[in-house]
Amino acid sequence: MMTLLNCDMGESFGIWRLGDDDRIMPAIHIANVACGFHASDFNHMRRTVALAKRHGVAVGAHPSLPDRQGFGRREMKISREELANCLIYQIGALQGFLQAEGMSLNHIKPHGSLYGMAARNPEIAHAVCDAADIFKVPLLGMIETEHERVYTARGHRFMAEFYVDLDYADDGSLIITREHEAVDPAEAAARGVRALREGLVRSIGGRDIRVRAETICVHSDTPGAHELAQTLRDTLVAEGLLPN
Repeated sequence: MMTLLNCDMGESFGIWRLGDDDRIMPAIHIANVACGFHASDFNHMRRTVALAKRHGVAVGAHPSLPDRQGFGRREMKISREELANCLIYQIGALQGFLQAEGMSLNHIKPHGSLYGMAARNPEIAHAVCDAADIFKVPLLGMIETEHERVYTARGHRFMAEFYVDLDYADDGSLIITREHEAVDPAEAAARGVRALREGLVRSIGGRDIRVRAETICVHSDTPGAHELAQTLRDTLVAEGLLPN
């Protein structure tokens, strides 16, 4: 099965612009579109869906904790029922824009701190599944975490995700920062190649962490993300890991 390149995008709001979605979109296969609770709004959601359609890119929902000021990268206490309702609200909004463009929802990927919480906390992962039960699409997540354990136990298709522009801690968890720093595109692409060839990534402490990369993520708010995404794609094609 071909590895899919994905990007967290559509994160502008009002007159404020974040990320270079127009230049990133041609390099990816699936877009994780912000649903309004950490970034985006109804106009940017519609525009991002239309942009994806023009480039033949599938669209999934990228719902967040209700934390626009913190860009969804601050953890909070929230019950399973409340979180499920929060996710259904966001995903449903995006699905409306997809229907308006004649597209279908492709997948769900929680954003930021919610993604990290669902990796560690079964109740949070179950809340994600409670929402996914309604929309019946695959869920993106990390192997050997509650993502994989809970999502698969609940009968959802699980897509293993790898990150080329975030660091991994020694315990295999992602280090989620409020603001992403620039990374060298060639080094990031090399991480992607190693993840696909060896199933490993080097942690910040120098340990080799086991990973799987059915899909590889680039963040649109990483400085130079469009160059990173294109370099990653070109490198994987050159290495025979993606079709030309």
